[in-house]
Amino acid sequence: MLTRKIKLWDINAHITCRLCEGYLIDATTVTECLHTFCRSCLVKYLEENNTCPTCRIVIHQSHPLQYIGHDRTMQDIVYKLVPGLQEAEMKKQREFYQKLGMEVPGDIKGELCNMKTHLDTQHNGDLKSEDPANKEAGDEKAEEDNDYHRSDEQVSICLECNSSKLRGLKRKWIRCSAQATVLHLKKFIARKLNLTSFNELDILCNEEILGKDHTLKFVVVTRWRFKVINDKFACIHECLL
Repeated sequence: MLTRKIKLWDINAHITCRLCEGYLIDATTVTECLHTFCRSCLVKYLEENNTCPTCRIVIHQSHPLQYIGHDRTMQDIVYKLVPGLQEAEMKKQREFYQKLGMEVPGDIKGELCNMKTHLDTQHNGDLKSEDPANKEAGDEKAEEDNDYHRSDEQVSICLECNSSKLRGLKRKWIRCSAQATVLHLKKFIARKLNLTSFNELDILCNEEILGKDHTLKFVVVTRWRFKVINDKFACIHECLL
């Protein structure tokens, strides 16, 4: 089987952000044309524009931020192709939080821990087979580490029903990971209200419909950055289509 080596320079155009000209970080794709940029670059650009920076197609006349989504596949590709990029980015984020005197979010801690384990494995070669006692201890530790995102940065949300066709939730305040998406909230509400489909729901914040792929952290930064206190939303409304 023939193999052909490809230099990183040859594919740079496909894994770099047109706005900052650096490698993609938190890759985010425009759903209308599928062009991809760094999330921070794209969000900043769309604060004053409603077109794609590459092809200039109109994303949306008034709410372009609702038509972009996190591209995990592209970001994984970039991290695998560019040596040391993920480690450098996680280090920058950790130093940023420490400089501000804030606790490093659990998801960043987890990434750093996973990278350290991966590097140690590569350096020492394949892991040797463990005896049953060590394996059992390792399984117990894995169960302890599985905290269901409780160590993530948390947000508190008030879910208020804005439709006469739906009953409100018994407990409208919930607390969850900042990495949860609007889609997770829609599925949660649909299950609580015994709805046949979560597609019947819209979730609004500041009277704007939120995109299903937006994380709650993204909503905090883009919708409530001037109003957030202790990572709490004033409210997120839920209504029927």
